Amino acid sequence: MVRAPLTPQERERGKQLAAVLRAARGSMSLVQLAGETGLSHETLRKIEAGRIPSPSFFTVAAIADALDISLDYIASLCADVGEPTQLPA
Repeated sequence: MVRAPLTPQERERGKQLAAVLRAARGSMSLVQLAGETGLSHETLRKIEAGRIPSPSFFTVAAIADALDISLDYIASLCADVGEPTQLPA
């Protein structure tokens, strides 16, 4: 199955995600973060460079846990204006 190309909006969201994660990582090295998450430092580098603009939920969750930030926080910074960050009740 071929994956549909990302829209410009999805690419922009990936750039926002990359910036949020880089800022949250601070002085922690990618190798340290890789050890905390179980992800490869190369995968983390690609996410932070925007080369993986839509990583899986569980990848983002592992990174958020290691950086001690909430998924809600990440979603709020990466959501488009007017786009809900939570599902309706």
